[in-house]
Amino acid sequence: MKAEKKEVNAIVLDVLLKGHPDDPRPPFKREPLVQAMGIEQFKLLELVPKAGVIIDLHEKVYIGDAEREKVERVKRRIGYAELTHTAQGELPFIIEEVVRAREADFITFFNKSISITPKLHMLHLLPGIGKKLMWEILEARSRKPFESFADISGRIKSLPHPEKMIQARILEELEDKEVKYHLFTSK
Repeated sequence: MKAEKKEVNAIVLDVLLKGHPDDPRPPFKREPLVQAMGIEQFKLLELVPKAGVIIDLHEKVYIGDAEREKVERVKRRIGYAELTHTAQGELPFIIEEVVRAREADFITFFNKSISITPKLHMLHLLPGIGKKLMWEILEARSRKPFESFADISGRIKSLPHPEKMIQARILEELEDKEVKYHLFTSK
């Protein structure tokens, strides 16, 4: 079994200065928490901020092993259902932000995606892509690799917003524990 890669940076989804509201302990015994999403593997995390620091929503925080500025430690990995309502509301916007920032990675996905089984291609796992559209994408990329989301939507008229398909798939992978194939997130 290969070792799981750790997230190095995360984006803040919610700041809970008095700890999680579902914590049964009295508020004075709770530690402040930050709910965040990792930038590389979209892991949902609970972080403990350093005392006295101010952390804002949508802020990018360093959570790697070396000297952290604002985060004392990564407390644990959490599931979508454990996110606060605020964090769940912010998640689609954060995913959109990360997909835009990592456009080159997702263009590589469109250019290099392969069949998973004889009847299932990675592209089929994106919402809205059926066999006809999949073959159109494969044909277009065989002539010339895609260079950007705009390039994809320009060459494939029935795919006006490829980034939205990526965002929807990431959100689906995070929300649904039963998803069999993880294209962009880690289990």
